[in-house]
Amino acid sequence: MRSASEQTDGPGDGTGGPGGPGGAGERPAPEEHAYPDHWEADIVLRDGGTARVRPITADDADRLVSFYEQVSDESKYYRFFAPYPRLSAKDVHRFTHHDFVDRVGLAATVGGEFIATVRYDRIDDRGRPASAPADEAEVAFLVQDAHQGRGVASALLEHIAAVARERGIRRFAAEVLPANTKMIKVFTDAGYTQKRSFEDGSVRLHLDLEPTDRSLAVQRGREQRAEARSVQRLLAPRSVAVVGAGRAPGGVGRTVLRNLLGAGFTGEAYAVNPALGATADLDGVPAFPSVAAIGAPVDLAVVAVPAERVPEVVADCGEHGVRGLVVLSAGYAESGPEGRERQRALVRQARSYGMRIIGPNAFGIINTADDVRLNASLAPEMPASGRIGLFTQSGAIGIALLAGLHRRGAGLSSFISAGNRADVSGNDFLQHWYDDPATDVVLLYLESIGNPRKFTRLARRTAAVKPVVVVKGARHSGSAPPGHRVPVTRVPHATVSALLRQAGVIRVDTVTELVDAGVLLAGQPLPAGPRVAILGNSESLGLLAYDACLTEGMRPQRPLDLTTAATPADFRDALAAALADDSCDAVVVTAIPWVGVEGTTEVLAASLREAVAGSGAAGAAKPVVVVHVEMGGLAEALSAATSTRPPSTRTRRPAAAPQDPRPPAAGPAEPGAPADPGATAEADAPDAPGAGPAPARNIPAYPAAERAVRALAAAVRYGQWRRQAAEPGRVPEYDSIDEAGAAALIDRVLGERGAGQESRGVTLTADEAGELLGRYGIAVRPALPAPGPDEAAAAAARLGYPVALKTTAPHLRHRPDLGGVRLDLATEEQLRTAYAELTEALGKPEELQPVVQAMAPRGVDTVVRAAIDPAVGAVLSFGLAGAASELLGDTAHRLVPATDRDAAELVRSIRTAPLLFGWRGSAPVDTPALEELLLRVSRLVDDHPEIVSVVLEPAVVAPGGVSVLGAAVRLAPPAPTTDLGPRRLPSY
Repeated sequence: MRSASEQTDGPGDGTGGPGGPGGAGERPAPEEHAYPDHWEADIVLRDGGTARVRPITADDADRLVSFYEQVSDESKYYRFFAPYPRLSAKDVHRFTHHDFVDRVGLAATVGGEFIATVRYDRIDDRGRPASAPADEAEVAFLVQDAHQGRGVASALLEHIAAVARERGIRRFAAEVLPANTKMIKVFTDAGYTQKRSFEDGSVRLHLDLEPTDRSLAVQRGREQRAEARSVQRLLAPRSVAVVGAGRAPGGVGRTVLRNLLGAGFTGEAYAVNPALGATADLDGVPAFPSVAAIGAPVDLAVVAVPAERVPEVVADCGEHGVRGLVVLSAGYAESGPEGRERQRALVRQARSYGMRIIGPNAFGIINTADDVRLNASLAPEMPASGRIGLFTQSGAIGIALLAGLHRRGAGLSSFISAGNRADVSGNDFLQHWYDDPATDVVLLYLESIGNPRKFTRLARRTAAVKPVVVVKGARHSGSAPPGHRVPVTRVPHATVSALLRQAGVIRVDTVTELVDAGVLLAGQPLPAGPRVAILGNSESLGLLAYDACLTEGMRPQRPLDLTTAATPADFRDALAAALADDSCDAVVVTAIPWVGVEGTTEVLAASLREAVAGSGAAGAAKPVVVVHVEMGGLAEALSAATSTRPPSTRTRRPAAAPQDPRPPAAGPAEPGAPADPGATAEADAPDAPGAGPAPARNIPAYPAAERAVRALAAAVRYGQWRRQAAEPGRVPEYDSIDEAGAAALIDRVLGERGAGQESRGVTLTADEAGELLGRYGIAVRPALPAPGPDEAAAAAARLGYPVALKTTAPHLRHRPDLGGVRLDLATEEQLRTAYAELTEALGKPEELQPVVQAMAPRGVDTVVRAAIDPAVGAVLSFGLAGAASELLGDTAHRLVPATDRDAAELVRSIRTAPLLFGWRGSAPVDTPALEELLLRVSRLVDDHPEIVSVVLEPAVVAPGGVSVLGAAVRLAPPAPTTDLGPRRLPSY
């Protein structure tokens, strides 16, 4: 069989595929199948623009012909291995009629028109057209020349491979001309297992479509670069049009225009308003009645018109090449169902033109880079340039955060207030900030998380190189804020918070704490440990700091009281000594004002900066925080000469290794670099031999000891996480796992009892659950039914004494406090007596559903759970059994698959963990056996997505082993995941 080839990223970028001259051949007309609308997806391309992927249908004949006419002869030759100037009517029919099973075609579209196509035909082992169970298909691509180099073929390969896997196809075959090196590279770079051969003058490729670690890494790397580029296009436009800027002062559009000009935007600015003449101007910039009338490229449009006029503005922008929109207009999903539909239409319309949207109902965006100076927002003043990236979903909170950071002397690299975040979200900005050289610290105010699984993944990766601090609003409202589209999730907020902490995210509770942590992380190195030195001129304030350190789990040294007679020089000398002391990892300086002495605030600030600057050459840098009482000018004095803006003359340094206790320099300068390289020369310390002076560090000041210590403790925990992340755990392999046997059992149960149970699932019987868990080396002690005393005695004789008698009725299950359990029954007489007492006290046997079970070794009762949530994924949970733990919510959580380190942390992170390690003289239990149990459960649910819930309760951990006394397992057909398929934007 000869397949044709496609042009993707340049001449020679095509794959062989079916159809056309020498193609796979004719087959009967395809049988009608329902249109698979779940295959539709919006994608971000390599250059940051968007396209839509959808199945090709019979209605696409004219689009296909128009698309083919715009493809070069060279691309057609690569596609068909021969000159093929036009498609015949028969070709058009064949390429637009598919059964969506054995023959599938997908198109990438922009503005409703095709820019690329891909299709597969199922074949047998001899290359002839076939149907299931044949599991191989030929694949072919064609990309319009004008869109080559945008990564369209790579994205289409991900989507057609996912479709093929869904239809039972496991391998792709393709023929490519040897000269078509770029198309060959598309396949070889995809990360799939593949074979290559040379036959009859063409390269024959075979791809195994089973995802691999490498294919997933390739996919996520492309996703990061594309989404980061889409954000960069919004943040660094060469030209901006403010649509809706009117002549009257005070309007939203006019305000944004003035803010844009006042910030010193380095690009071209335009005002757009239909009421303006073609020769008018506003605030000194050209004004036009439409974007089309500008007659020059426009990269970004800020839309400030009533919601009913936005569609015509979007069309005007899209048809004239605008790359992105900031929609300030309100009246969308935050206003009710009608507005929600208006918001969906807005996103669909903008994406159809390849544009991305910030908003609607947005406050705007800011980029402080000297070569951009963009203030496309309602913020009247441009923030100082610095190393903090700030994202909010609320304009009001954004204003408060901008003001708070400004008062503390902290500058920003960029700021985004996304409003309803219908398109661009915090995930996109995490992709951008991950490798943004201008950003060292990421601050996020979130009211909802649209894709928790993806957010956790991106946050973990970003946190490995720079701090990510999050405050979550709307935690207890029970629903997302109006206008925010979020997936339905069964996981409680506390669980999501625990998973974010596992990902290295610094979780804080208030916007004040967000600023407190941000200024410390942007201006100070990470502490190497929890040991804290405290010094100052107030014994009482020092004791408050000491108590706060203990509360936060740190190890403070005895406070050093310099007395109220201490001079700024005394502070300098004491701080220098503490920074040189190897027995501490951080320093808290406390200060109260001097009585009757003027001008000491500025002198004290200079003395503290001098001590910090002198410590750099002495050894590893340590963070310093200052607690002051009624010294209002101290914070300003400490930050006056040490803003977080980097000096423009510094060159980029490589990032520090994760185990380095200092935050890595992600760009031209370290956090805390001064605006003027010479302004704080006395505070500079050498970076490394030959590196020149290091930037001064901004020393954060706090009006309360508790706030300073809380921020410092957050940095301590994050630094510990960074050091651990440098040596991640591993997912162990166990020889006693029968994955195939477990899969067969799951398929059998779902086949027999799963029909019509997609929403509720199928609960396994006790025997089925025991068999499934046994396939993974998890033994469940059998419990035999005892509908009467004679049956109970027979069961005990079979199991062997001593035994336990317990009820399994739903209202009594796992409730020993209600008296439904009798333990250590050593004889038949004791068993019969217990049976009589149980039924007399609690009800008839048919109500109690009693069972007999062999006694397990005494130990600590625990509960192990695993659950699948469509938004978060598989979550492994652990806690002690009993009402007290449930009441306190004392449960730890980790994402699946769990590593050996995760399992160890699960066991030790609950508040009742001391009961497992010999509390009050009791014998320590076998925690290695418990950790192995956790890892086996994790492996079970990771291997089999049909398992939606596992509960082992109780799992009794004794000094020598663990016994699982009860197990419940629920199955359901696996739901599509939000973060493991081909790249796609959230859909509307």
